[in-house]
Order: sequence, then C-alpha cells, then structure tokens
Amino acid sequence: MKTVLSAILLVCTGVANAQKINEFSAQQAVDYASQHSVQVKNALLDILIQEQTNRDVTSVALPQVSGSASATHYLDIPTTLLPGEIIGQPPGTFVPVKFGTKWNAGGALSLNQIIFDGQVFIALKARKGVIDLAKKQEEITEENIKANVFKIYYQLVASKTQISLLNANIARLQKLQHDIGVMFDNGFAEKIDIDKLTVQLANLETEKLKANNAISNGYSGLKLLMGMPIKDSLVLTDSLSDDQIREGVLAGSQGNYKDRKDYQALEISSKLNELNIRRYKLSQIPTISFNANYSKQAQRNKFDFFDNGQWFTTSFIGLQLHIPIFSGFSTRAKIANAKLALNKIQNQQEALKISIDNDIQNAQNNFATAIATMDFQKKNMTLAEKVYEQTKKKYEIGTGSATDINTAQTDLKAAQTNYVQALYDAIIAKIDFLKATGKL
Repeated sequence: MKTVLSAILLVCTGVANAQKINEFSAQQAVDYASQHSVQVKNALLDILIQEQTNRDVTSVALPQVSGSASATHYLDIPTTLLPGEIIGQPPGTFVPVKFGTKWNAGGALSLNQIIFDGQVFIALKARKGVIDLAKKQEEITEENIKANVFKIYYQLVASKTQISLLNANIARLQKLQHDIGVMFDNGFAEKIDIDKLTVQLANLETEKLKANNAISNGYSGLKLLMGMPIKDSLVLTDSLSDDQIREGVLAGSQGNYKDRKDYQALEISSKLNELNIRRYKLSQIPTISFNANYSKQAQRNKFDFFDNGQWFTTSFIGLQLHIPIFSGFSTRAKIANAKLALNKIQNQQEALKISIDNDIQNAQNNFATAIATMDFQKKNMTLAEKVYEQTKKKYEIGTGSATDINTAQTDLKAAQTNYVQALYDAIIAKIDFLKATGKL
C-alpha cells in the first residue's frame, strides 16, 4: 500500500512539474509572444544573418593575405630541346637536355589591398541600411503578432462574460422552473409550462457546452500564437469594460505616414535602391589595388630541405589599375534596372499612403460605429432584464402568460448575446484603429 501511495505521489509531482501556470495580462501575453513566437525568433535571426553578411562585405575592403607551400618530386625530370648548333650539329637539329633537380619546394605569402573601388565603398555605406531594413521587418512581424494576440486575448475575455451571462440565465430559469413547479403543485400552472422551461434549460446547457469548447480551442490557439507549450496553463487576468475600450484612442486619432512601420520599411528600401544606382554608376570608373608577394624556393636532389642548403628569395610590390572600357552595355542595363526598381518603390510608397488614409478612415468609422453599437446593446440588455423581471412578476400573480415570459427570456438572451458580440467588436475596432495609425 505504501509503495502504491508513493508511486501516485511521484506521478502527481511529475504532472505538476510538467504543467506551468501562467497568469498573464494582455500586455504580458504580448511580451511573452515577442520572446517565444517562432515568427519573431526567425525575424531576429534574419537580423543576425544580415550582420554576418555585413561582416563579409566589410572583409572585401580589408587586406587579403594568403599563404602557400608546395613540394614536388619529379619521377622524370622534364626534358628541354636545345638547338643542335650550340654543340656543332647541323641547323634544324635539337639536343634533348634535362634541367633541374628531383625535388623542388617553395613557400609564399601574398597580400592584396583595395585602394579605391566605388562599388565596395557603396556596399560599405549600405551596411547600416540593410540592418535597419531587417530590424524594421522584425518590428512589422512583432506588430502583427501583437495585434493578433490582443484580438484573441480579448475574445477569450469576452467569452468569459458570455459564460457568466449563460450561467445567470441558467440560474434564472432554474429558479423560474422551481417557482412554476410550486404553482403547478397548487394548481395554478400547467405541465406544459414546466416542459417549455426544461427545453430552454437544455438549450442553454448545450450552448454553454459549445461555448466552453470554443474557449478551450481559443486558449490553444492563443498559446500556439504566443509560442507557449500547449500543456502549460494560461490564466487571463485582464477584464474588458466600456471605459477600457474608449481609453487612449483619441491620442492616436491623427495618423502620420511615418508612424507606420511598413511605410518606414519602404523608405529604407528606397534609400537602398538609390545606393544601388550609385553602385552601378561607380562601376564605370577605374579601380586601384595594391599587391605584394614574398616567396622562397629551393631545389634538391634529395628531400633534405630542412638541412643546410640554399633557399632563393623572390619578392615584389605593385599597384594594379583596372580601367573598364566596354562591357557590352551591361552596366547601362543594370543602371536602368536599378532606376526602374526605385520607381517601383516610389509607386509603392504613394499607393501605401492612399492605403493608410483608407485604413485610418475605415478604422475611425468602424470604431465609432462599434462604440455606438456597444452602448446601444448595453442599454438594450438592461432593458430586457427589466422586461423579464416585470413579466415574471405578472406571471406569478396570474396576470401574465407563459408565452409572455418565454418571449421575455428569449429577448433577454438575444440582448445579452448581442452585447457580448458588440463588446468584442468594439475592442477589435480599437486594435485595428491603433494599428492603422501606427500607435499599437
């Protein structure tokens, strides 16, 4: 028995350790996603990849030093033909002669340094721009994750309100069913009235079951988006209120193109394309580089290079001037293509401006409509509750019918559903508005 209890304790401890409980506000959920989302992680890795690419570009402008070593053993020494006249033979004849030794060895160091190359200088100048573009793409990815996390988070918060209203409706109908049951026992109600309430209760329980299932799936979806293990527990600590939805929106009502990260990315791309045009133009002017070499060579009939013997030195330094003259109009085509690419970026900027204006206008309209709808549905829900209570009292004193109270209950439930949906629509409209204005 003791062994069994110990085993159960170990299993329970293992489960407790495997499941981590996270109590997150909406902002904490966003912060978690920024650190654990795969999309954000990969965007950050793209920045690191670009940094390494920049180091590779920088290396082109630094001295290039290389070394070499060789050892050759001639199984047959190469033969050279000398004119026969040098030893008194008739003209047109040749004498085969072997020059050299069985073993040859050598070692060398060479250095090359670019002094002037317009394309390299432009590449060095573009390094910061490409890093900025990679960072901006990461910010765009993070902003999209942030918006989606907020939307799912508050959808789940609104769903909790829906569950609370369903529980209240179930409790209300259960009490009504009890009260009508008492009236039935005393001959003041019909059995069909109780049956109708039983059907309504069954429908509410089914709706609650479906709502809880949707919420469970929503939590899994939120964890997946955040990069959280599905086995971990997630508790949402934020609430959702009318005042909270209205808060902070007026501060972002004035949109500015430069506040949008996608517009900032296009600006960086435009500058990089301008540098690309300059790069191709500078490829038409001469380049200058410095080079140097130092080498040692030795010849032996035996492999005794590390013994006493003479090594012969060769060294030189020099400048190399490369003058491009004609490349078959390739450079001209590259410049034209780069200019066309820049024109495309500029067209995208103008199109994005129009799109941003449209986004802001639509977001403003949607948010104003969502707020008005939310206020209206809240008042409508309060009124439906009053109608239900008054109808219930009239039924209890015998001046109302079961049809009236069933209708009032149906209207109340519809009003509550509409309010929960309006509440969620309003928070979504706020998130879309803040994103449209670049204030999210």
